[in-house]
Amino acid sequence: MHLSLDALSDDAGPDRLLSAEPAGATAPGAPVGRRVQASLVFARGGGTTVLARQTVPYPFHITRAFRMHPESPDLATLYLQSASGGLYAADHLTLAIEARAGARAHVTTQAGTVVHRGGPDPSHQETRLRVAADAFLAFNPDPLILFPGAHLAVSTEIVAEAGARAIVTESVACHDPAGQGRLFDRLDLGLTIRSPEGRALVRERSRIDGTAFGGPDSPMGEGRAYGTMIVLGANPDDRLAPSPLCRAADTAGCLCGVSPLPNGAGLGLRLLAPDGGSLSAGMEAVFRIVFEAMSGCEPGRRRK
Repeated sequence: MHLSLDALSDDAGPDRLLSAEPAGATAPGAPVGRRVQASLVFARGGGTTVLARQTVPYPFHITRAFRMHPESPDLATLYLQSASGGLYAADHLTLAIEARAGARAHVTTQAGTVVHRGGPDPSHQETRLRVAADAFLAFNPDPLILFPGAHLAVSTEIVAEAGARAIVTESVACHDPAGQGRLFDRLDLGLTIRSPEGRALVRERSRIDGTAFGGPDSPMGEGRAYGTMIVLGANPDDRLAPSPLCRAADTAGCLCGVSPLPNGAGLGLRLLAPDGGSLSAGMEAVFRIVFEAMSGCEPGRRRK
C-alpha cells in the first residue's frame, strides 16, 4: 500500500485537510489552562552527551539520561513524562530542546499523551527544537490521543544548522473511552523549519474538525490515526529510499508516503493507519530504519 505525499509548502500555503476559518472569540467563563515552558539542553562533555541544562516545571518530568547503545555510548536517551495525566482545556505547554555541537540525543516519551475535552480555546502543545552543526537529535514522542471533545493546536518549529542531523516525529490518534465512537472537536497542526538566520524553509498549516475527520467524505479515508516524520541532514543512503520505508510501514498495516522537503531541507514522511496501535507499530518500524541510517546504530530497546 502506498499513499502519495505532496511536498510541504515553503509559503503560508493552503490548509491540507480542511479550509481554515478564523477561531471564535473566547467565551465568557471559559477555562483558563496552565502556561508552562520546559527546556532541555544537550551538550558534548567528557567524550559523551550530557544534559547540560534543564528546566522542567510541573507537569513535565524527565528521567535521567540512559545509555542504551553499547556501540555508541555517547548517545543519550531521555524519557519525557507527564505528571498530570495529559493536556486539559486551554493548557499551553511549551517544550524547547537544544542539541549543541557534537551532542547526540534521543528524546522519547513514556507513553501516549491524552488530550482531554477542551473548550472554545484550544489546548496548545508547542515544541521548539534547535540542532547545531555536527549534532544529532531524535525526537519521537508517542501519539497524542484525542479524547471526545478535544480541541488541540500543535505547533512545531525546528532550527537546524548546516551539518545538523535530526529525526522529528508527530502523531495523533482518536480514542473514546466509552466505546461510542465519539470524536474530537478540532485539531490544528503547524510545522515550521527555519535556517539559523531565521529564513522559513518549510511552513505547513492544517486544520480539521472531528465531524469531517470521521465522516464518510473524510480526507483521511478510513484512517483514524495519522503521523509525520521529518528527517534533516541525512547523507545519501539506500535505506532512506521510499520503497524500503513504505514496505516497513505496509507491514504494520499503515499507508506511507515519502517525498523531499522544499528548499533542500530534508525528507518528509506521512503515515496513515486505521487505529493508534497500527500507527505506533508503523512509526516504530520506519523510525528504526531512519535512526540506524542517521546515527550509525540501531535504536536501543526502550521499555515503556
